[in-house]
Amino acid sequence: MTEQRVAVVTGASRGVGKGIALALGAAGYAVYVTGRSSGDQVTFPTVGGTVEETARAVSAAGGTGVAVVCDHTDDEQTAALFERVRAERGGLDLLVNNVWGGYASYHEDRHTDMEGPFWGQPLRVWDDMFTSGVRAHYSATVLAVPVLRPGALVVTVSFFPGSYLNGKDQVAYSVAKAADDRMVAVTAAQLAARDVTAVALYPGLVRTEAVMRAADFFDLSNSESPEFVGRAVAALAADPGVRRHTGRCLVAAELAEDYGFTDVDGARPSSIRPQFADRGTADPGS
Repeated sequence: MTEQRVAVVTGASRGVGKGIALALGAAGYAVYVTGRSSGDQVTFPTVGGTVEETARAVSAAGGTGVAVVCDHTDDEQTAALFERVRAERGGLDLLVNNVWGGYASYHEDRHTDMEGPFWGQPLRVWDDMFTSGVRAHYSATVLAVPVLRPGALVVTVSFFPGSYLNGKDQVAYSVAKAADDRMVAVTAAQLAARDVTAVALYPGLVRTEAVMRAADFFDLSNSESPEFVGRAVAALAADPGVRRHTGRCLVAAELAEDYGFTDVDGARPSSIRPQFADRGTADPGS
């Protein structure tokens, strides 16, 4: 009998993280689902979702869901998570760094925090992006390394503003995504000796709970389900030649073309890379 593969998906109580966890469940993984929202306390009531709900859905999809309440800004809690994985499973095959506090302003209806020039925004916008975002990705990767098995994969969810320069972008967000992408590139180089692959993954427009709350403001004709992003992760993890991608920033929709998977409705969304290709400039002030 083949040993069940083991994944940790951070920030998986809802949104992209939940979609990734469900797709991995469908692929037969034991998935440790982390997040701050439990049945006892929902961190962002306006968008809902708990780790227990996701874990049950993972099991229903065919995998084994394990709910872990974990605040990834707390290094002791994060270390305890990976120690638990070691004790219960002996090692880890896949880490998905998805937890992201950068949208707290939207989830808490503090929309004005993200408006106007950067000097007019509260400094907590930067902290949301970095403390609950980039640093959480870094600390999870650091603490997971001793548990990662040879051949393991680390996927960090990022987005296009990390790969181009445009002075009209939201400063903290742009810098955070660039930091994630650089972290992936450098960690990939150092993890190669351990036979571990690290990549960044860019979704498109994803129909998360928060996006659907504001659906009237979006053109959803080329949007993706959260599970579509998960299918991209599952395809990468199943690829015996995944090392050729290490250190790269990959686009979920482009991976669908390469690996031949579709969204849950049978559609295959197009890459939104062209929408960003012309936004970059060598002079951020132009």
